[in-house]
Amino acid sequence: MLINDLLERPIYFVLWVMAVILALTIHEFSHAFAGRLQGDKTAEYEGRLTLNPLAHIDWLGFFLLVVAGFGWAKPTPFNPYNLKYKRFGPALVALAGPIANTLVVVVIGTALSIIYRFGDFAPDNLMIVFFIILIQVNILLAVFNLIPIPPLDGAKLLYTFIGHKRPDIVLFLERYGMWLLLALVFFGDRFIASLFEFFYNLTLQLIF
Repeated sequence: MLINDLLERPIYFVLWVMAVILALTIHEFSHAFAGRLQGDKTAEYEGRLTLNPLAHIDWLGFFLLVVAGFGWAKPTPFNPYNLKYKRFGPALVALAGPIANTLVVVVIGTALSIIYRFGDFAPDNLMIVFFIILIQVNILLAVFNLIPIPPLDGAKLLYTFIGHKRPDIVLFLERYGMWLLLALVFFGDRFIASLFEFFYNLTLQLIF
């Protein structure tokens, strides 16, 4: 779903934008909520413990995500020293975003399954289309963010398990992570697409 949809199928483009806003908001709010549950109020103090999309949207990252499929939201801040679980706390905060996106996929997928079994909706029904797009966007966010390259959530998971043993790897990733991520986006697009397609097709099989 790229910018050409704005010209060819404007309503689908609008649905895509709505899905991106909703998925990003849920993702970032979940990070803030996970930190707050562990006693850290950093995100709350900065106004991020909210479902208001304006608190989470980075407009450049949002624009790129909408038109190119790659972008970002404002990083949700947390203070690891305030977390109840010192070692695994950062990993729990990091996991909260992808888990929340996965839960959205489960809920919307279940709703679609019920609709198709007991309802009579055309495939081009706008509600059905929006649900499908919402599943796609949430799968993309969950899968992409679990890649262990900073500043993605997967890096925090990796640091939790190897940081105390291999600080050299952590230092390398922190120094060159952004370049590695850009290289992955521009040259590893087939790898990202294959990951997305695997989980998307699996979701469709479970739904239908």
